[in-house]
Amino acid sequence: MDIRVGLAQINPTVGSLATNAAKILDFYNQAVAAGCDVVAFPELSITGYPPEDLVLKDGFVSENQMVLAEILKAVGETVAVVGFVDSEKDTVKLYNAAAVCQNGKIIGVYRKHLLPNYDVFDEQRYFTPGVHNPLFTIKGACVGVTICEDIWSPSGPVSVQASLGAVLNLNINGSPFHAGKIGSRREMLGARARDGECVVAYVNQVGGQDELVFDGGSMVLTADGTLVANAAQFVEELLICDLALPKSKSVPAPQQSRGQIAEPLDGDAQIFAALVLGTRDYVQKNGFTDVVIGLSGGVDSALVATVATQALGSEHVHGVAMPSRYSSEGSISDAELLARNLGIDIQTISIEPAFSAYLNSLEPSFDGRKADLTEENLQSRVRGTTLMALSNKFGWMVLTTGNKSETAVGYFTMYGDSVGGYAVIKDLFKLKVYEICAYVNQQSSHDLIPQSIIQKAPSAELRPDQRDDQSLPPYELLDPILELYVEQDKTAREIIALGHDPDTVKRIARLVDMNEYKRRQGAPGVRISTKAFGKDRRLPITNKYSG
Repeated sequence: MDIRVGLAQINPTVGSLATNAAKILDFYNQAVAAGCDVVAFPELSITGYPPEDLVLKDGFVSENQMVLAEILKAVGETVAVVGFVDSEKDTVKLYNAAAVCQNGKIIGVYRKHLLPNYDVFDEQRYFTPGVHNPLFTIKGACVGVTICEDIWSPSGPVSVQASLGAVLNLNINGSPFHAGKIGSRREMLGARARDGECVVAYVNQVGGQDELVFDGGSMVLTADGTLVANAAQFVEELLICDLALPKSKSVPAPQQSRGQIAEPLDGDAQIFAALVLGTRDYVQKNGFTDVVIGLSGGVDSALVATVATQALGSEHVHGVAMPSRYSSEGSISDAELLARNLGIDIQTISIEPAFSAYLNSLEPSFDGRKADLTEENLQSRVRGTTLMALSNKFGWMVLTTGNKSETAVGYFTMYGDSVGGYAVIKDLFKLKVYEICAYVNQQSSHDLIPQSIIQKAPSAELRPDQRDDQSLPPYELLDPILELYVEQDKTAREIIALGHDPDTVKRIARLVDMNEYKRRQGAPGVRISTKAFGKDRRLPITNKYSG
C-alpha cells in the first residue's frame, strides 16, 4: 500500500506557544495541499525544545495543552503528529509526548520512554518515562511513534513496536548538532530500520536555542536501511516521501519508495552553517536586529564578522576599530579592508585617551610597581566598555570574538574582550578558526577574509611586539592537548603517556583548571563539539584535583 509522509522540519522558538502553533498549522496546511496522509512535527514542537525549567510552571504546561486543543480544530483527515508536554491529572508527573491527531481529535498519545541525562540533556529532571507502545493505523498501515532518544537504543521502543507489527516508525526529534553527528545518525537509523524490518521516518527541528543548534537533516530509510529521502540541513523544509508499505511484516512492499535527496554538506560547511544559524537565531529571537564587533585586524574577529554578515546582512553589522599605542598600522588597515570586503560599516575609536586617563588616575596607587598584566588588561577593559556603550546607545548586541583555545586557558580579560551577548566561535579551537576562514574564502570569488589577516602571527597587541606564542605554546601543540583534556576528559597523566611533553601538559592543564571561574561568567555561544564549555562540561570552580 502507498502512503505519503510529510516531515515538517520547522524552527520553533522556546516559550513562544502561539508563534509555534501558527508555524505548525502553516506546515500542516502545506502537507494537506501536497496530499500527505500523515505529517510529523519535531519533539516538543509546541513549546520549543528544550523548554528546561519552563515546564516546572503549571501555567506553562496548561497553556501548551490549550494550544494543542486549538491546533486540533484545524486538523482534518491528514494525520498530524505533534510534540507537546503531557501531564497526568492529580499528579505532578510530566511527559515528553507526541499527540497523534486526526479529524479534530487526539486518537492517541505516545510518551517518550528513554529520557537522556547526559551531555546537554537533562530530561530526567523534568519528565517521567512512558511505558506504553500504542500503535496507529494510518492509510491502512500499522504505524509506531517514538521520540528522539527512543530510537538510539537497539532494544528500545522502535524494536518493540516493530515486533508488535509496526511497518513504519515516525520518530520526532529535537536532536542538537555537533560536527559529524548527521553521519552517525544515519548509520544508527539504518540499523534500527534493518533490525525492526520497518521503515523509519525521522524528523528533526532546525534553529538555534541559546548555545544549541539544531540542524534538521530529516530523513526516511526503508526497512533494509536504504536512504530514500532526506531534507537539507539548517533550513526549514517540508520533506515529502511516498512510501510503499506492506500490510503486514509477512508481505513484501509492492514497489520502491521515493523522495527528495538533499545534497549533503561537508564538515567545514556544516560548521559554518551552524555558526550562522546559531548566531542569527540568538540575535533575532532575543529581540535584536543589529550587532557590533570589535575588529582588531585578527583572524578571530574577522571570522565572527563574516558569520554575522552572513547571518544578519551587512547593514546590520557594525565594526569598531579601537587602536592603542601598541596597535600596528597593519592591524588597522586589515580591519578596514575586511569591513570593505564584507560591506559593513566601520568606525575608529582610539582607546588611547581613556587608557591614559586610567593610567594617570591609578599612578598614585601603583607607585613603585612595574607595568605588567594589569596595564594590558586595562586596555582590553577600555575596549569592552566602549563596545558596551555603543550597545546601550544604539541597541546593538555585542558579539565577542574569543575562540576555544583562548577560552580554555583563560587567555582573555574578564570585563574586557569577554563582554557581550553572544560568543560566536567559543567552541572553535584556534586551528579550526583558520580552517573555517579558508573555507569561507574558497566559497567566495575572492579572499573575503584578507590573506594578510590569516597569515599574520596571532597577537593581542597589548604590549610592544606581543605574540600569542610568547605566553602560550604554538597552537599546533596547544590545541591537540586541549582536545584531549577538555573534549575527551583525559587526565594530564594520560595525555603525557600519549607522548606529549610533560611540562607543557601540566602547565596547560593547570591553566584550564584555574580559569573555570572566568569561563563561568562568559556569554553563551554556538555548540560545535561534543564537549563545549557550558552545559556539556560542568566542573566545580573550587577544585584541587590534578590528575
